[in-house]
Amino acid sequence: MEKPDKDLIVIGGGVAGLSAAQYGARAELKVLVLEEMSIGGQALIISELENYPGFPEPLDGFELAQKFETQARNFGAEIAYESVKSITKSGDIFTVTTGSNTYTSYAVIIASGAEHRKIGVKGENEFSGRGVSYCATCDGPFFKGKKILVVGGGDAACDEALYLSNLSDKITMIHRKDRFRAQKAIAQRVLDNNKIDVRFNSVLSEIKGGNKVSSVVIKDVESGKEYEEEMDAVFIFIGSNPKTAFAEAVEKDEASYIVTDEKMQTNIRGLYAAGDVRTTPFRQVVVSASDGAIAAHSVSAYIDELKGQAYS
Repeated sequence: MEKPDKDLIVIGGGVAGLSAAQYGARAELKVLVLEEMSIGGQALIISELENYPGFPEPLDGFELAQKFETQARNFGAEIAYESVKSITKSGDIFTVTTGSNTYTSYAVIIASGAEHRKIGVKGENEFSGRGVSYCATCDGPFFKGKKILVVGGGDAACDEALYLSNLSDKITMIHRKDRFRAQKAIAQRVLDNNKIDVRFNSVLSEIKGGNKVSSVVIKDVESGKEYEEEMDAVFIFIGSNPKTAFAEAVEKDEASYIVTDEKMQTNIRGLYAAGDVRTTPFRQVVVSASDGAIAAHSVSAYIDELKGQAYS
């Protein structure tokens, strides 16, 4: 059998990727992590992570990412900062091409994550982490009893609005259309919730503040009129964009998330996906870590099978 450069290549250095790297290297696989930007992924934007098991005191995402990286390196995983352009497979060997190199491996785990879709209004980037959030379960508890604006009209937006209504009775929810696009049952629960003030045909025009969010400008799309309203936080749920463009042959759902089975296996043998890049009902740091561990365990068994060393 042709011998590749590595046993396993992990694409993405976020929580899922680093978890996979750690478990893979611990299983004595030669592991290479390819990360195009910064190790840690979306965990880096979390200022205080208070719901990760085993840490009773909040820690910031950067600190957690450093721990994940150190642990993966300690087990022997290598990390290179390169952007993946394509993945191909010939026989039992994968070829991963980056902007500057070509690597081969028996297996690949795609853990490239997803980017929260942004509205693009003035103040959104400036107040990110200072009142602007894309995760209610991550940041909602910091705004208990505060005035919160929720933007969006899909399942995620309705789910998160309902979650936030357990923390505050001052929730305003705006959607650009005249009705929600969420499933009827969840949409009705939002409409029936007296803690949530739903405003249809409304869009966010601007987010204002000093050191943190203090107000927003909302536009009525029917009349064209704008008005400013005090707010302490803005939670935006208008979808996300998975980073899957380089994986052309893999099966994806209608939103371009990678489809896997319970072992994180895609439709291509030896190609796995973990974390926010795949179809999953719950996107949290702890879920991504679990996905990475499962994917690496599956890879180890797959490679043993390839080499005729499968346990029986």
